[in-house]
Amino acid sequence: MQKHKNSIFYSIIVVVFSLVMYVSYISGKSLEKDVVISTSDKNTWEQFIDSFLQNLHHPLALLLLQIITIVIVARIFGWLFNKIGQPSVIGEIIAGIALGPSLFGMYFPETSALLFPTESLGNLQLLSQVGLVLFMFVIGMELDLKVLKSKAKDAVVISHASIVVPFALGMVLAYFIYTEYAPAGIDFLSFSLFMGIAMSITAFPVLARIVQERGIQKTKLGTVVLTAAAADDITAWCILAVVIAIVKAGSFVSALYIIGLSIIYVLFMLKLVRPFLRHIGNLNANNTTLSKPVVALFLLVLILSSYLTEIIGIHALFGAFMAGAIMPDSHKFRHFFVEKVEDVAVILFLPLFFVYTGLRTEIGLLNDSSLWKVTFFIILVAVVGKFIGSALAARFVGQSWKDSLTIGALMNTRGLMELVALNIGFELGVLTPEVFAMMVIMALVTTFMTGPFLDLFNKIFKSKEDETNTLLSETKFKILFYFDHITSGKNLLKLAHTFTKKQQGNSVVTALHLVKSGDVDILNKKYEEKLFIPIEDEAKRLNQKLITLYKVALNNDAEIVDVAQKGNYDLVLIELGASIYDGTILGKFLGFTTRIINPEIIVDKVIGKEKLFDYSPFDDQTRHVITNAKIPVGIFIDKDLNDIQKIIVPFYHEGDKKLIPFILKFIQNNDSQVVLMDMNGLLKNNTFIKEEIRLIEQVKPNHLKVIYETNVDIDFIQQHDLILITVKSWRKMIDRKMNWLKNTTSLLLIKP
Repeated sequence: MQKHKNSIFYSIIVVVFSLVMYVSYISGKSLEKDVVISTSDKNTWEQFIDSFLQNLHHPLALLLLQIITIVIVARIFGWLFNKIGQPSVIGEIIAGIALGPSLFGMYFPETSALLFPTESLGNLQLLSQVGLVLFMFVIGMELDLKVLKSKAKDAVVISHASIVVPFALGMVLAYFIYTEYAPAGIDFLSFSLFMGIAMSITAFPVLARIVQERGIQKTKLGTVVLTAAAADDITAWCILAVVIAIVKAGSFVSALYIIGLSIIYVLFMLKLVRPFLRHIGNLNANNTTLSKPVVALFLLVLILSSYLTEIIGIHALFGAFMAGAIMPDSHKFRHFFVEKVEDVAVILFLPLFFVYTGLRTEIGLLNDSSLWKVTFFIILVAVVGKFIGSALAARFVGQSWKDSLTIGALMNTRGLMELVALNIGFELGVLTPEVFAMMVIMALVTTFMTGPFLDLFNKIFKSKEDETNTLLSETKFKILFYFDHITSGKNLLKLAHTFTKKQQGNSVVTALHLVKSGDVDILNKKYEEKLFIPIEDEAKRLNQKLITLYKVALNNDAEIVDVAQKGNYDLVLIELGASIYDGTILGKFLGFTTRIINPEIIVDKVIGKEKLFDYSPFDDQTRHVITNAKIPVGIFIDKDLNDIQKIIVPFYHEGDKKLIPFILKFIQNNDSQVVLMDMNGLLKNNTFIKEEIRLIEQVKPNHLKVIYETNVDIDFIQQHDLILITVKSWRKMIDRKMNWLKNTTSLLLIKP
């Protein structure tokens, strides 16, 4: 009775109060007077359909459907462009154009009108503007003003040359196209100033990501170009604010009032608000988290700053940028806010801005050869002004030709920041729809060309091998291990050490850690030091020669394979990740993993690169490395491995003979005792394997033992430290549901 008391109480409550509600309903019906009862001819199903259609067209439902569509399409395009080596932002911009009248609206006009009706675009615009405010706040916080001060000498020369030259060329171009392409009622000054600023902008966020992904952020070149881009960002936004003021005021003299208010605003932010925020930051410097009132205060500063610049007349985005720039200098403090704001701004809101821009961009308007000729000249002027101007300035201040051209290519990156400026110009009526479309194409082309230009310059100017590559080229046995966390890094280091312990002069171990683009700020070295110091300390304890490699990658899976093959390693070690659908039919068939759906898995299956059920127990990253690496890969499954003195090696099929070199490494370097399990009578009958075993026994006698039992006792397995097995054999054993696999010790799966 005691165990059922909750159920009895629940049942009584439901019954009693259901009766109360029923009595209330019956009594209330008697009070009705003059109630109009619907006399619709429609049956209940038709009434439901009408109600359902009304719900579908409700502004909120429509907005949510738009967001769902935009985010999905943007992620798909971003993934596709990642695969061809382009920043994902390019894919997201093109996704926006694809959803607009240039593609989706052209071929599916009715569906486009249903999904993006004209009356709904106001809501989309407001949400995208909120997202841009948050994003500009993040961009302001990512600028390290201390670095600007310390590296400003050469960088400012490059930065300002990369603004002045394209700005002047943009105004010259405006002179030739003003008569035919400027909107009616817009004076030449406004039109030419916007053409100039549109040519002058560099997309600092995209440039920073490219620098990270190329691994040059810690080099002199990386520091110079980042500082120049940061200075360019600040200068260009200040100039843009002045241009907006002039356009809104109608003349330069009238704009002086707006410029005067802007100067007062900047002084107010720098002299009053910034010291106040620094004081708040110091009070909370030692806290692990920030309280809600403190977070609310800083967000209020963001909103207030954006509001002030909007009513002054220089756009809310400048205020958001300024608010981010004056945040407390503490890296911990800024990183906390970036983590809170960036994901929502970049993943949810920015795609809305791209699509809103795409809905305004009608490439179909460029339906004449003369319009495409103007587009070509716009691109030419943009590239010559920004690329050539930056490169020549870099060469003038003492950079090599390779570095100068690299700086020019990077500074020519426009991307998102260009679209922001173009949208402002379009909203102010300075740009016609045709010119707007031309400028959007220019932004895409100049950003898209950055990667190929950098690759071209690297081929033309082949640099000498760095210290790491020299060391790698001189060694005979090279191991690369990739780790996510410090604990897994130590475990993989110990495992790698057992292969090289007695061959330190002829071997080297490299520890690789990758971070996703945007996970850490561009100039932060503390994260890298905090991550690698424990690994290096463990290497010293083991007396293991170690190289550390820290890179920022668009795609970790592809980067692991790329690093391994370019470094000509003999073995790659990784830890097995967890798949959320392990063991399910759905997981096996579709390749669902921790990323929910990876399109690459489906593509590989369709083109036959990967057999349907091969590697299905693996997580996405492991699957990619196994499938694409052309060198041996070791997948480590750790179950509290402390030592590797006793090893079991199941031999299941002839391909397992490729484990023999690894067995020899364990025995030679670690004096491990190895038990070979003949699961299929292979060791008895294969002459090659028998001869290899005999040779090992000659070199290191009493270290090998062969057993011929297929029914293995679980206790026997657990007496050993490690199971060494090929991926193919492990796959077959899982399919045959061998009981001892459930309670196994640590495993090292080898894909030869």
